[in-house]
Amino acid sequence: MFVRIVKMSFHPKHITEFLILFEEKKEFIRSSDGCKLLELYQDKTNPEIFFTYSYWESENDLENYRNSNLFKTVWAQTKTFFNDKPEAWSVDKKVSLY
Repeated sequence: MFVRIVKMSFHPKHITEFLILFEEKKEFIRSSDGCKLLELYQDKTNPEIFFTYSYWESENDLENYRNSNLFKTVWAQTKTFFNDKPEAWSVDKKVSLY
């Protein structure tokens, strides 16, 4: 299993729209093959910055999701809200805190 972290920065006027979109689509994303967790975080010092954390069974599962119509539709809309280029990392989870 690995973790995908995506950092996104939004124009303040689009934050509510993004949150509505995320709320509408999160269960569809979570039900994608191989997706074990999807969470959204907002930076404490800069409310324009958000992070998604998603856990995937395999890199192939993430790639299949990224090639899906769901991703293409959600990402096309989401990127219209950005005020900076998004950043993404795929990392292996090494230690569980629980």
